[in-house]
Formats: sequence, structure tokens, C-alpha cells
Amino acid sequence: MEGRSGGLALLWKNVGDFNLSSLSKNHIDGVVSIEGREDWRLTGFYGEPNRRLRWNTWNLLRLLNHQSSLPWCIIGDMNNITSQEDKKGGRRYPEWLIKGFCEVISECNLIDLDLLGNPFTWEKSRGTSSWVEIRLDRALVTQRWLGCYSEATLSNIEISTLDHSPIYLDIDKNKENSGCRRFRFENTWFREPMCRDIVLDCGESNSDLGYKQKIMRCQAKLGVWRK
Repeated sequence: MEGRSGGLALLWKNVGDFNLSSLSKNHIDGVVSIEGREDWRLTGFYGEPNRRLRWNTWNLLRLLNHQSSLPWCIIGDMNNITSQEDKKGGRRYPEWLIKGFCEVISECNLIDLDLLGNPFTWEKSRGTSSWVEIRLDRALVTQRWLGCYSEATLSNIEISTLDHSPIYLDIDKNKENSGCRRFRFENTWFREPMCRDIVLDCGESNSDLGYKQKIMRCQAKLGVWRK
């Protein structure tokens, strides 16, 4: 963390399941070990926000690419987009930034996972004529990683009170759904500010939806959030 400008953090439930390999102010890289599965590599990433220094992000990805041959997943705020379709509103995104980012993705043989839900993960000036939405957050994976987790899904947890929407990577979607567990709201969730934000957002947005549809939408979002 630099002053109050934020930083990167990695939280892991079981000690030993994640072994740190390297870190910097822009990444946390390590190996994930899950019993019965092939070890794979996880990199939490934060792209350089200064456009003039964006080449540092691309070079960091190239450097990390050469450090391991394990199945690899990179997830986080890339601070870059892959096409003009990743942006809505405002001026066109500089083509040289799109080209540079796409070139490093191709060079590292990475696959951009599809995002379920709202296609944009960052916004400013909502509700005004200057409203801008961009997809800055994403998950990039190698073909080997996708072979291990072919049913993995990446979802956008939309919360209107934040400028960034959290994204959720579910690597065991089928396993999670196999038990067909019923959704249950836990009273302890009332203590969590993010839970309140999700409920309010589902109730106040999408005015064209009926009451039942809003309840189902809220249930789906809370189901992802509780994980």
C-alpha cells in the first residue's frame, strides 16, 4: 500500500494451499495446491494506472510468463482493455494501448475468460451525460489451466455504490451445484456492508423488472457473494 492509494492483498483460507513465489506493488504470484488436482499458478494483478508507463505492465506479464510452465491464471484490475467494445461513453480508448495489451496477451498465449453479467467493471459519473463504463477487470488463463478447469466461470458482482465491481472466479461450478442446495439467507449477513449494497442495488436498479425477478436477481448475486 502506498499512502491511502490502496494496494494488493491476498487472503487464503487454508495455510499450505498457496505458496508465494514473488510479489511487487503490481502483482502477487504463487502456486495453488489442491488435493487431487494438478498444481497451478495464480497471479493477482494490478496494471499500471499511468498510461505513459503502461509498458511496465506488459513487461511484467512477459517476465512472469517465463518463470513457470504450470497452468496459469491471472486475475485482477488490468487497467487496460482489449477492444473499443470494452468501453462505453467518453472518448475512444487509445488504439496503441489496446494494441500493446493484445500483443502481450497473444505473446504469453493467454485466453481472456468471458465475463458473465454486466460487461463493464468500472464506471464514473453514473446517471450523467458524462457516464463512462469500462471493463478493466478480467481473468487471463493459459490453455493448460482451462483444460484443468473447463467449467470455470467468471462473474461480475454488480454493486452501484462502488466504482469497481468485484469479479468472482468459480473454478468448481459443477461441484458447487451438484448438491442442489437451497438458497438460505443468513441473519449474520446483515452485518456486512457489501450485502446491504447488493440488496439495495437489486431493489433500486432495473426498474423494468418485476418484484419476483428482482428477488431472483438478488438471490443469484448473494449466492455468488457468500462464496
